[in-house]
Amino acid sequence: MNAPSTHIGQELSAAELKATLESLRQAYRINPYPSWNQRREWLQKLSDMIYDNKMAFAAAISEDFGYRSPNDTLLAEVFPSLEGIRHAIKHGKSWMKVRKQGASIWFKPGSTALMPQPLGVIGVIVPWNYPLFLSAGPLVAALAAGNRAFIKMSEYTPRFSALLDQKLAQYLGRDVVQVVNGGPEVAAEFSRLPFDHILFTGSTPVGKMVMKAAAENLVPVTLELGGKSPAIITAETAANDARLKNAVGRVISGKSINAGQTCIAPDYLLVPEGCEDRVLAHAKDIVSRRFPDGVLSKDFTGIVSDRHATRLQRLTDEAAETGARIVNLMKTGDNPGRKVPLTFVLNAKNDTGLMQEEIFGPILPIVTYKRLDDALAYVNARPRPLALYLFDDNSKTQELVMQQTIAGGVCINETLFHIAQENLPFGGVGDSGMGHYHGKYGFDTMTKLKPIFKQARFNSAEMLAPPYGKTIKMLLDILTRKV
Repeated sequence: MNAPSTHIGQELSAAELKATLESLRQAYRINPYPSWNQRREWLQKLSDMIYDNKMAFAAAISEDFGYRSPNDTLLAEVFPSLEGIRHAIKHGKSWMKVRKQGASIWFKPGSTALMPQPLGVIGVIVPWNYPLFLSAGPLVAALAAGNRAFIKMSEYTPRFSALLDQKLAQYLGRDVVQVVNGGPEVAAEFSRLPFDHILFTGSTPVGKMVMKAAAENLVPVTLELGGKSPAIITAETAANDARLKNAVGRVISGKSINAGQTCIAPDYLLVPEGCEDRVLAHAKDIVSRRFPDGVLSKDFTGIVSDRHATRLQRLTDEAAETGARIVNLMKTGDNPGRKVPLTFVLNAKNDTGLMQEEIFGPILPIVTYKRLDDALAYVNARPRPLALYLFDDNSKTQELVMQQTIAGGVCINETLFHIAQENLPFGGVGDSGMGHYHGKYGFDTMTKLKPIFKQARFNSAEMLAPPYGKTIKMLLDILTRKV
């Protein structure tokens, strides 16, 4: 069967969205438990689609952004998408096998197992910042688990969304995956559809609305949100100038890719009191070498829209007006593509927008602390972040910070790289989200692990049937003994 196009560029009505979902559900009913050969074929076609069209995807995303470095797209979207597919193709057959669990001694010779079963149709709501990776990642999990998928793209990436819709239809077919574009109204209607699971990536306020809408149909949700992810440089690291320079370089890497428009980008940097000027000196040196032409450098991405660029300027202006020190790390000049320079901010007031909102741009506040305990208290006084970055070489300090903080994921002496590890789950905690995916964790999220008890032909179950006598009393005395 070949369902009708979702007409990227038009905003579908609630009835049209329901009809599209029903077409996918009908395809699922025809084949509710696809073989591994079928799933592998889907995954291979998805891989072929991304590889064959990677430069066209990069160009479309760049158009949507005003300008985006093609290297940002290849490194942060194409590479992890293809790596996720490779991992699923390599391991997916074993993931879908029935998992023997072992029965309680009281119920032997019966046996138990978990049967991974496709849920049906997965709804995926994709943000604008990484439109390829954040549609492909959930789609890999959905297809490996044997599901169909309905993807809602952001209105901020219309060119990429149209191209993705066209290529998915060409490589996989509209009976496997459908794509729709649209603004808040479409997103609201999409969230109310009776999916078998919804995976949403975006802001915490919108995530709450998606969860509320999904609750109307008791649809389970995976929420990949954001928040203010801290980076901590310890006193031991700051005391070693080479290690400090490395830490500053890794933080700048995490903040400069995609111009900081990354949900796991460092959102503020905690450093020991007294080392701020050294941090700034290293930052200026690193940025001048990496981006010699400043904001005009071909490897520096623009901000996705005028609205988002204006918001970043407002946050910086408010901080400056309340006494913050603004340090521009890049040469400016003519500023095509809504480019905002990499900027460090010192002494920002805690009640300013810069310190309260997720920044989502190339602006990084620096917060100083006296003792490591003060830094951890600062982090723990705020909503739990999606990521935490620690720069320290001492194993005891690493263990202390890991035990005393809670975050969706962590890198030690690095930023961002945890998201690309297919053997690790990716997800938030508290305000930064719930649930997780990637690799086997994504497969399990989009699967019903059906518990099965299988009774043996010869068993003692009849001993538990009435009429009850002395035998059952003795047995119950054993079964209900004190722990």
